[in-house]
Amino acid sequence: MGKMRQVLAGETIAVPPIWIMRQAGRYLPEYRKVRKQAGSFLDLCYNPELASEVTLQPIRRFDFDAAILFSDILVIPDALGQQVDFEEGRGPVLGPLDLESLDKAAVRSHLAPVFETVTRVRAGLAGDKALLGFCGAPWTVATYMIAGHGTPDQGPARRSALGDPDRFQVLIDLLVDASVDYLLGQLEAGADAVQIFDTWAGILDEEQFQRWAVDPVRRIVDRLRAVRPQTPVIAFAKGAGVRIGDYATATGANCVGVDWSVPPAMACDLVDDSIAIQGNMDPMRLIVGGEALDRGVDRVLEAFAGRPHIFNLGHGITPDTPIEHVERLVARVRGREGN
Repeated sequence: MGKMRQVLAGETIAVPPIWIMRQAGRYLPEYRKVRKQAGSFLDLCYNPELASEVTLQPIRRFDFDAAILFSDILVIPDALGQQVDFEEGRGPVLGPLDLESLDKAAVRSHLAPVFETVTRVRAGLAGDKALLGFCGAPWTVATYMIAGHGTPDQGPARRSALGDPDRFQVLIDLLVDASVDYLLGQLEAGADAVQIFDTWAGILDEEQFQRWAVDPVRRIVDRLRAVRPQTPVIAFAKGAGVRIGDYATATGANCVGVDWSVPPAMACDLVDDSIAIQGNMDPMRLIVGGEALDRGVDRVLEAFAGRPHIFNLGHGITPDTPIEHVERLVARVRGREGN
């Protein structure tokens, strides 16, 4: 069955499964080689041969318990018809948002190469390894669509949501529809579970958090389950803080990701025991390594022992992370002495 599937089904196991957000990325020399070969970043996302290769690279090197599809949350606005580019040193740059011109009917056909990547990866994975699909949560994707790029506090989207909530709701509804289509396509192609990333959920106040972070994710989960009732879903709302327990219950997720700002003991108190917790070591500990890394691993393992838990970082691995530190992390989680 595999460790990931066991935990997502609500089982508690002695040694938790491990994977790392952004595990296919620039910290790996083999990824950098393929990235040069691909051309643009989006070209890599839409090239099934190369995207499946980089998805599998961290599994070969570290023997993680799950592979996560190599793609990007902004393939959704790209599929809807908004111009999306990635500039070296700046990141995503999106063209002006024309809400009336967005076409959700094109999502499935535009993202067909991604579904092919999923099929290829599933064929290349051992049976005990899980394959995770993913999408960005509607709120986070909307913040980039409105601002046209990342900002320190995604102020343009927050002003839009507060100033004209009815129009903002139209965009969120469109993104819910597109996300359901996208995730169903990944599941049909061979994904075992999906994760919904809401990187910017934590900047919302209580009322806005409920409307723009909780409700859209709940709708996605409900619609996935209406078609595929046994679909495991991981929901990750970075910055949710003390709201993490209510978020986990209200979204209906099988597992909730927890960032490193949430004390593990508090997460255990807030999140119902039937819901798995994923996380939550500070990625900086993985960069520093040594005793700081060992203490971080041990603290997380001790805090979440006795409940369903997936070991992960509290956010994505960064390009400056030494490979030997990742090797040490995996060894320590699995109970072998690190070097």
